[in-house]
Amino acid sequence: MTVGDLWFLAEAADQRAERAYHAFTDRYDEFLTFERTDHVSHGRFRTLARRSRDCGTPYGVHTVVHREDGELLLVRHDGVDLWVLPGGCVEADETHREAARRELAEEAGVEVSTDGLAMVTRLTIRSGSHEMSGVLPVFAARAESHDPEISDPDCEISAARWFDRLPEDTRDREDLLTWRTEAF
Repeated sequence: MTVGDLWFLAEAADQRAERAYHAFTDRYDEFLTFERTDHVSHGRFRTLARRSRDCGTPYGVHTVVHREDGELLLVRHDGVDLWVLPGGCVEADETHREAARRELAEEAGVEVSTDGLAMVTRLTIRSGSHEMSGVLPVFAARAESHDPEISDPDCEISAARWFDRLPEDTRDREDLLTWRTEAF
């Protein structure tokens, strides 16, 4: 891929991310919005740009699952060595919501009732002189079953647990704490 091709890919990613963000604002009434800038390697930039071009979400979709007592469900992702929300990439034949449900089933196996959209992070992703946009939607759901059961086909998830106090090594910890304060 030439530099010009990467620029064109980043432009297509920007356009798709903007359409995805507006689709979320049109469909859902209330959710928190955050902004974040990530600096990545050239190879990672290309991968994320392709994902964003295809569905607007370079890091996929996630779900914040809560119980009545306010505990949140996190999964241990071995690839990043952090506690994270269950989630992953959107496949070609899925909506964002369908992908979130599938990923939740694979990574934590709990039954939920969907509450809507909890938050969207508007992303700027940079690599050297290249820049593109993306969105990271996080759906909200209430747990109906409480015992997590991992059936992750990618073998990235090693644990699933409920937390009253989020571990320090939780990805996007501050965003989750802000959401929890707003939601409860």
